[in-house]
Order: sequence, then structure tokens, then C-alpha cells
Amino acid sequence: MKKLLLVFVFFSCRILLPAQHPGEEKYILNHDSVIPVGIIKNLDDSSLLDVVQRQTFRYFWHDAHPVSGLALERSNTVIAEYYWDYINEAYDEPNFSTTKFGPDACAIGGTGFGIMSTIVAVNRGWIGRDTALGRLIKIVNFLLTADCYHGIYPHFMDGRTGKTIRFDRLDDAADLVETSYLLMGLLCAREYFNRETPKEKYLRNRITNMWRVADWAWHTNGQNRLYWHWSPNNSFDMNFPIAGWNECLITYIMAASSPDHSISKAVYDGGWVSSGGYKNTREYYGYQLPLGNFGDDRGGPLFFEQYTFQGIDPNGLTDSLGTDYFEQGRNHTLINRAYCIENPKKYKGYSSECWGLTAGDSYKGYVAHSPENDFGVIQPTAAISSMPYTPKESMEALRYFYYQLGDRIWSRYGFVDGFSIHHNWYAKSHLAIDQGPIINMIENYRTGLLWKLFMNIPDIQSGLKKLGFKSKWIKGQTQ
Repeated sequence: MKKLLLVFVFFSCRILLPAQHPGEEKYILNHDSVIPVGIIKNLDDSSLLDVVQRQTFRYFWHDAHPVSGLALERSNTVIAEYYWDYINEAYDEPNFSTTKFGPDACAIGGTGFGIMSTIVAVNRGWIGRDTALGRLIKIVNFLLTADCYHGIYPHFMDGRTGKTIRFDRLDDAADLVETSYLLMGLLCAREYFNRETPKEKYLRNRITNMWRVADWAWHTNGQNRLYWHWSPNNSFDMNFPIAGWNECLITYIMAASSPDHSISKAVYDGGWVSSGGYKNTREYYGYQLPLGNFGDDRGGPLFFEQYTFQGIDPNGLTDSLGTDYFEQGRNHTLINRAYCIENPKKYKGYSSECWGLTAGDSYKGYVAHSPENDFGVIQPTAAISSMPYTPKESMEALRYFYYQLGDRIWSRYGFVDGFSIHHNWYAKSHLAIDQGPIINMIENYRTGLLWKLFMNIPDIQSGLKKLGFKSKWIKGQTQ
């Protein structure tokens, strides 16, 4: 009966929630529309996951940039000459900017996450395969003529013109990390859309071209490390090496996997593994944390365990140093939850069901929330996107967010980006990089779909093997 009700609500309802954007109340009801729903009582776990994934996907499907199809960085507009102006409001830095950041600002990494979620949407029958192909071809065609630097895209891009939107004065061109997220998504799409039809062949060819052109080795600057940024105006002046442990493992894996511009293991060892913040092994709340040595930060924000692992399967993944990446993800998540339960700063609302510190909007500015950077703000994506690591605890949190706080944090794009019961603040915004992992990590928990696609790519297997990883997916390798 619950399933019948759910199907009826999905396909029969018009508007169940107030519009957050002008004109959004007008929907074209066809087989590729994803209609929002409100709070549906008494859903079992599987049906609730369906609702959350599907409604969250609306952000990428119905709120994508109309010209390019790229994912908007955020659903709202902020005032910032450079994005740092908005971020630093959290630390009481004055911001007298006059430029609107938002209407055309698209996220390259968030677009990669959105592409992965589009695969999920097709596989679950929310949208048609041909319609999804049309969107993906629109994206790759736009990127063909957009700003690109040695095959590497910027962090933010104007979805109307394809021009770089500068993050700050030095960060005004190539962003290697965001490009790794984009190409992770595109490579998954290349694997999924594998039929011998003209459109699917065209999409695969375009993606292969982008993959082969991306020059990861350029970003070593002749050293045994990768650098996050490069600019034709400022060269490597940002001087920001990509060092572990954080969300950037996928960047080294992609760089090692490149068929034409690959890096050596010496670059991985010299830049990623040798960092002082890489190895931990200390114990917090009874859980040993293999990686992420950041003083008392207990591993840092949870997106460290989520971005890379939308494509990389952590189950059974180990490296030459003996790190078990599922243990890393699970223990980091349980430590983050245990910190929220302990609640040393006595914030109202934290509990065993209301937890999860990660990067996102705060009651002022944008913050990489973590135990050492705790503002009393919970991001729903933190606990929900941890579903593969902590299914019981994450489901408890999801149910609490949906049924106990749904009147304040459930919207037409799923859960809002963040909230603070202590500060009586509930975001109105949604961010691509927080929306995507909800859909994708839930799907990996349920079916392993994206893991299967990505881990079966021969280039990726070669890159993992080169860097010393062991996985059940690597052909010819015994564990």
C-alpha cells in the first residue's frame, strides 16, 4: 500500500511545497519531469531512500543552467567579488562586494557529481535514457568550447558564456581537483551509455577526447607532487600542492590513470603520502583513525570520505602502506558522530540522530564544519552520504531529518544545505557538491552501481595498480 501511495504521489501531484525561485511553480508534466513531494508518513527504509534520492536529483535536473546544462554551484545568489568574500563572512570579515555570485555560476566538480546522479536517475527510471543523453551531450558540447587550460577546467564557470569565474585573484584558471570530479562523472557516463547508437557513440567519443587531453602531468611543475591550480596569468603562483589526507585522493588516481598524461608513483608518494597531515593511527572514542592527522580535528569534515568514493569502491581497498579505506571511511564517520553526541560546545540539537559535520553553508558564510571548526551547524549530506559506511546510523539520521525536522529542512530539492537548531537557522540554499553525494552514495550503498561502472574501467584499474592499491576490481590481482 505504501508503494502504491508513493507512486501516486510522484506522478499525480503538482505542487506540495512553496516555490523558492520565481517561476518554479510552473512545471511541464511529462515522463521526464521529476515532481516534488512533501512528507509522506510511515515510509519503510527503501521507500524513504527512493524519495530522498529522487527529490535531491531535481536539483541537477530541473535547476541546471538552461544554456549549458552544467550544475549551478548553488540555488541562491550571494554577494561576492570573489567567492572568498562570501566564505569569509563566517569569520566576521567585512564584505562590501557588489557583484552577484550565483545566477550563472556553475560548478565543474558539482557537474561531475550531477552526471553521476543522472546515471542513477536513468537506471531507476526517473527520466528517459534518450532525454538524459540529450542533457549530457549538451554538457559535453558546451565544454568543448569553454575555457580550458591544458585540458583542465576552472573551479567555477559561467554557464552562459563558458568563461572562467575567478575564485580569487590568483585562482583564475585551471583547477585540477574539480576537473578530477568532472571526469570521474564523465567516465562513469561513458561506461553506462554503451549502446551502439549514434548518440551514445558520440557521447563516448567526446568524453574519451576530454579524458585523453587532460594534462595531469603539467600540474607537477616538474616536481614530485601535483599542484591544485595553474593560470596563464599567474602560472603556479597559487603554490598550493595537493597533499593528503583530504578529498583529493581521486585527483592522484585520475592522474595516475591517464592514458596520455600520466604521473608516476613518485609524484603520489612525494606529494600525497609524504604530507604531515596524511597518516594518523590515533584513537578517538574507541575508533582508530588510519588517516587525517589534523591535531584535535578528529579527521576533519566528512566530505573527505565521500567525494572520491562516489566512484572508487572503498570495500576491500587497501594500499601498500596497509591502509584499509573502508575502515578509514567508517571510523572517521563514527568519530564525527561520536563528537556530536559528546557535544563539548553544548549546542542545542546535537544527538545520536542529529549529527554530521562537513563543508557547507553556515548561518553566516560558508564553513568546512568539523570538530575543530564547529559552529553548531549540521549538514544533512554529512550523515546521509555516509550510508555505505554507517547504514544504521545514517538511516537513523535521515529519518530524524525527514520526519522530525522536515517542516523546516525538506524542500523541493530534498534537504536544505544546512541547519542549526541552536541558532534557530535553517538554510534556504542547496549546493551541487552537497546534493550529488546524497544521491550517489545512497545508490552505491543500495546497488553499487557507480562503483561497478568506475572500477571496471581499465585505465582506472591501471592507475590504482600503479599507485600500489589492491582491490577486488583490479583484474589479475589477488587480495
